[in-house]
Amino acid sequence: MYSKHANDDNIVVVVDILRATSTICTALHNGVKRIIPVSTVEEAKAKKDEGYIVASERDGYVLDFADFGNSPFNFTADKVKDKEIVYSTTNGTRCIHMAAHSKAVVVGSFLNLTALANWLIGQDSPVLIFCASWKDRFSLEDTVFAGALAEKLLASGKFETICDAVTASLDLWSLASPDLNGYIQKAAQKGRLAAKGLDDCIEFCHQPDFTSVIPVFADGDLVPVS
Repeated sequence: MYSKHANDDNIVVVVDILRATSTICTALHNGVKRIIPVSTVEEAKAKKDEGYIVASERDGYVLDFADFGNSPFNFTADKVKDKEIVYSTTNGTRCIHMAAHSKAVVVGSFLNLTALANWLIGQDSPVLIFCASWKDRFSLEDTVFAGALAEKLLASGKFETICDAVTASLDLWSLASPDLNGYIQKAAQKGRLAAKGLDDCIEFCHQPDFTSVIPVFADGDLVPVS
C-alpha cells in the first residue's frame, strides 16, 4: 500500500504507536544521542557484535542478544542519556527504511503530536502519514493517530486531501477522541501486548504532547530535528 502513495517530494511521518515510534520519541526526549534503526534481526545482531547497545524485539519478545526491548519504559534517562542505540522492531524500523527515498522522514506519535503538526505546517511540503500497522495489516491505534494529525494539518488551511484513508482516519479520531484510552482497549495490538504482559505502556503511548522532540531520519540515524 505504501508504494502506491510514495513520492520523493513527500515528508513521510512514520507511525507505530504500539510501540516503536512512541519509544523513539521517548528515547530522544530522555537524551539518547542517536538511534540507529535497522530492519532485520541479522543487522541488529551484527551491531551488537560490534559493541553497540541494542534494543530489539520481534512479535513483542526481546531478542536473546538484545540489551532491552521495545517499551518506552526501557528508555529512562539514567539508562540512555548520551548513548547511541541500535533499534530494530517488527514493523516500525522497516517502514523508516522503506520511506528513506522521501524528502524527509520523521517519527510521529501522540507523545509529540502538537510539536510535529506545527513543524509540518511550517515545511510547505506534502505530507504522507505512513502507518506501520501490524505485519502489513490495518492497525486501529495508528489510524486513529493519523486522524488526530490530519485534523491539525487540515485545520491550518495549508493542506487538503481527497484521500478516503484520511477521511476514514478523521472519522475514527472523532469517535476515539472523547475517551482515547477507553477506545483503544479494542485495538488488536493492545490484546497482543496484554497476552504477553507487555501492555503496561498503553496509556502512556496515547498521552498527547509528552514531548516536543521530533525525530528525523538523517544519514542513517534518528536524531532530533534541529
